[in-house]
Amino acid sequence: MKALRIHGAKDVRVDNVDDPEIKESRDIILRVTSTAICGSDLHIYNGSIPQPHPMTLGHEFMGIVEEVGKGVKNLKRGDRVVVPFPVACGHCLFCNHDLPGHCENSNPDHYGPEGGLMTEKGGALFGYTDLYGGYDGGQAEFVRVPYADFGPRKVPDNLTDDQVLFLTDIFPTGYTGIDWANVKGGEVVAIFGAGPVGIMAAKSAWLRGASRVIIVDTQQYRLDLAKKSARAEGILWDNQKQVVDEIRAMSKGYGADVCVEAVGFEPDRNLADRAKAVINLEKGSDKVLLACMSAVRRGGFVSVLGVYSSPFDNFPIHQFFDKGITLKGGQAPAHKHIDKLMGHVANGDVRLDDIISHRLPLSQAPHAYDIFRNKKDNCTKVVLKPGE
Repeated sequence: MKALRIHGAKDVRVDNVDDPEIKESRDIILRVTSTAICGSDLHIYNGSIPQPHPMTLGHEFMGIVEEVGKGVKNLKRGDRVVVPFPVACGHCLFCNHDLPGHCENSNPDHYGPEGGLMTEKGGALFGYTDLYGGYDGGQAEFVRVPYADFGPRKVPDNLTDDQVLFLTDIFPTGYTGIDWANVKGGEVVAIFGAGPVGIMAAKSAWLRGASRVIIVDTQQYRLDLAKKSARAEGILWDNQKQVVDEIRAMSKGYGADVCVEAVGFEPDRNLADRAKAVINLEKGSDKVLLACMSAVRRGGFVSVLGVYSSPFDNFPIHQFFDKGITLKGGQAPAHKHIDKLMGHVANGDVRLDDIISHRLPLSQAPHAYDIFRNKKDNCTKVVLKPGE
């Protein structure tokens, strides 16, 4: 089969590889009909999260069931399903507490309680390096899906791939940032990052009754899309002080009730940001998180959806304490929210496919990574079609 594999930093290729096979009784083999490139994939593509040997990328995928392991009773050949991005067993302590990203059985070689840099990581993720399970991902013609009696959800016939594909990750992730903050209605929500996750967080904020949704980005075309797709008010980032001042001015001087960090440790950076990282032996930058800490009101909530893979010096714990900020982050519990969010899509409460800027065959995946990473051709979200 054809599969998009990482071979090194900024080196992805569509290779001929062996077809996946059933290995455990709870496996299925899925023929992938749609798959997407996620911002998190770029951390591997950039070389910021290491992968020592070729691996098929991709954790946003859906398709048709081709083979079913003997232990899977709820799916059959021909079923059309969408697959949440964490690989989770469904019955361990963490899965039983709606924390599939911390599954203690899916990542046996690298799992542990510490959460270290290169050791004792969390549960497995599709296509996300050996550290997170070593499972090949879905940017391929076929993919093996473990624990398939727990993860995949059947898709109603009247919904297209484009309508439901983002139930795999970015919609549950964006929703999680709002849910963690327990948004009940009337809140001012400021979202940092007008990429796919940030826009999904904005859509989710409206679903939960926010009174005002503000989104921050360095690219005007992304702010324009956020306004069109999610009715969000845009702030073009020039510097942290300017952004914080604008958010406070839009919230009676208090700051936002909720700030959502949807960028992570690889934001757009100037020369001074890069020099600071070198001096402090840091990977990337925490400047967006620091802006969230300033822009949130006293007693407010900061949700961290962007990936952070290394420590940073001078974290403002004094500010966290003085302002009484509630801070929460991590992998989104996609399994917890996917059924409810599927209902919102089916009912027409929210539209997900209006952020897609490019639809390309799998053969053009290297080009897709280039334009997505480098924000070429106004690229916001790429959907790959392995069958084309």
